[in-house]
Amino acid sequence: MARYERPLSPHLDVYRWEISNTLSILHRATGVMLSFGAIALVGWLMSVVAGPQAYAALNSFFAGPVGGLMLFGWTFCFFYHLCNGIRHLAWDTGRGFEKERARMTGWLVVVVAIVMTLGVWIAVFAA
Repeated sequence: MARYERPLSPHLDVYRWEISNTLSILHRATGVMLSFGAIALVGWLMSVVAGPQAYAALNSFFAGPVGGLMLFGWTFCFFYHLCNGIRHLAWDTGRGFEKERARMTGWLVVVVAIVMTLGVWIAVFAA
């Protein structure tokens, strides 16, 4: 059987990298991170049941720099996934697939997620 030196399917270098590629990957990644956040939430709820010492230990972790960064990241993941999910709902109606509209709504999703994340954390620190 003859062996041909050619790709069997298009490769990554055939396509130009677009914001839609990045947003699609980010949507999946934020979904995974939200799953880890849900596990952390269950751990926090279990620490409430386990008693004051377990609760204080977990609260001190989340009040520290690593835990705070995780909470901040989960907040962004939540808002990004929410906004991009709304964008996908609009796509389900057949709207927004035009190239410029898809690019514009993609950037809008990112900006709104950042603004909402910062808004929540400003409110948290203001309280």
